[in-house]
Amino acid sequence: MQSELIPRSLPPAERDSPPPTPVSSAEEAAVERRPFLPRVFSSNEAVAGGGGRRSPPESLAGTRSVETVGYRWITKFLALACYAMLLMPGFLQVGYYYFFSSQVRRSVVYGEQPRNRLDLYLPTDTSGRKPVVAFVTGGAWIIGYKAWGALLGKRLSERGIIVACIDYRNFPQGTISDMVKDASEGISFVCNNIASFGGDPNRIYLAGQSAGAHIAACTLLNQAIKECGERENTTWSVSQIKAYFGLSGGYNMLKLVDHFHGRGLYRSIFLSIMEGEEGLKKFSPEIVVQDLRVRHAASLLPQIILFHGTSDYSIPSDASKNFADALQSVGAQVTLVLYEGKTHTDIFLQDPLRGGRDELMEYIVAFIYAGDAISSAKDAVAPPARRLVPEFMLQLARRISPF
Repeated sequence: MQSELIPRSLPPAERDSPPPTPVSSAEEAAVERRPFLPRVFSSNEAVAGGGGRRSPPESLAGTRSVETVGYRWITKFLALACYAMLLMPGFLQVGYYYFFSSQVRRSVVYGEQPRNRLDLYLPTDTSGRKPVVAFVTGGAWIIGYKAWGALLGKRLSERGIIVACIDYRNFPQGTISDMVKDASEGISFVCNNIASFGGDPNRIYLAGQSAGAHIAACTLLNQAIKECGERENTTWSVSQIKAYFGLSGGYNMLKLVDHFHGRGLYRSIFLSIMEGEEGLKKFSPEIVVQDLRVRHAASLLPQIILFHGTSDYSIPSDASKNFADALQSVGAQVTLVLYEGKTHTDIFLQDPLRGGRDELMEYIVAFIYAGDAISSAKDAVAPPARRLVPEFMLQLARRISPF
């Protein structure tokens, strides 16, 4: 946000006026607690009394804040609209596959809440038990939806891997503890029921992207802590997860709250999502894993692979670097994979839409099929994915992306 320019020359009336009253700490706190969209005063409210005396400066500042917030969100919305239009050829093809393919089982119920649904992407080859990826989609904890994983589901199912895209309550329907609870129930369903869909319950992998990577990491760590406790009732086990793939995730909310505020996810909203200041620590896997009281839970964690683009402006790649360091410090198995010059959406959207062999997909498939010579041989001769969006449109989308 650009700061306002202060004029050097002021009218005589303002030049002669007394200096502004210093702002107390209480007043600063009041400013911090202002609502996301400050109230816009009408002309009658802005003028106090019959003498035409103006209302307090806070009212005018609030009006300017509304104008600035409105401008920021209008530009972001326009950028998002243009971004979506440029990628629309790919979205339409993936959407057609999502709604009409017999290989997609939509909205399988896994719990009692309205959003407790998941989508299953099944390979055409039904011979033998297939490895499974349980995927938690992103969406800034506000607009997440299971269909956002359709492209990943399509690509991996074409390589003989079942994908279960888990939906969860978004804010304000739920807060972070609700999201983690939903994700845990979805993972439990996959662990206990995937065999009936042709999946191998002994080869289940957990993955998440962006906010979904954060939710999935919280869920995995919470489960490990539960299993270290006494008499905890659990419906699935960390030992059932072969590995965790974190794509462009954030794992320390205390460090990211100011970054998100500057990107438009305002502090007051984010604190509501994370259930207050204490929630920022409680739901920060990077902080939790280093807590001396729960460090022993790290020994239960599966292999963790973190992927991040170095040109990610939505969640800086340092988020994955620092989490990897924290995991290493407590003896967990972790691998950090950085993609030079990739943005927040490159490795998850633009690269798969480009077709051919993309780095992230190759890494995940090779990891899942490691030690499986037959599946690796089949995958080696599989035809590359076809392009869904022309290159010039992908390049333009990358330049105007609001993410």
